[in-house]
Amino acid sequence: MSPTEHAESHHEAGHDHEHEHGGTGKYWAVFLALCVLTGCSFLTYFEMWHNAIPVSVSRAFMMAVSCSKALLVMAFFMHLIWEANWKWVLTVPAAMMSLFLVCMLIPDIGYRTYHYSSHRWNHTPEPIEQEAHPVEGATAVPQPGH
Repeated sequence: MSPTEHAESHHEAGHDHEHEHGGTGKYWAVFLALCVLTGCSFLTYFEMWHNAIPVSVSRAFMMAVSCSKALLVMAFFMHLIWEANWKWVLTVPAAMMSLFLVCMLIPDIGYRTYHYSSHRWNHTPEPIEQEAHPVEGATAVPQPGH
């Protein structure tokens, strides 16, 4: 095989590799999806969002947006969508273990103050009290995590 034939076959292999991933159109579509998702997370910054959407719903929305963005980046920009099936052997047990750990830690975090000693309560910050019905004209109190 001459050097030009080798270069041409290498070029064709690279060309096939590009077609295998769908060209640049998929990457632009993912880029636009990431821009839209970033715009959705930017909406949560505005005061109208704070006034209309409860904090717990806002947090769930932000987690959904963040997970969607992470999945898009992992699938397309890290090329996991084009990997062989061995990726499931590695990722599914790790994902199950992470879900197990989160589920095991939720009661520990949620009930952590039930067993506090009086000494511990003396050095614990005061919990944030939220108004049940906000007064018109009052400024919004910044919530933790916003």
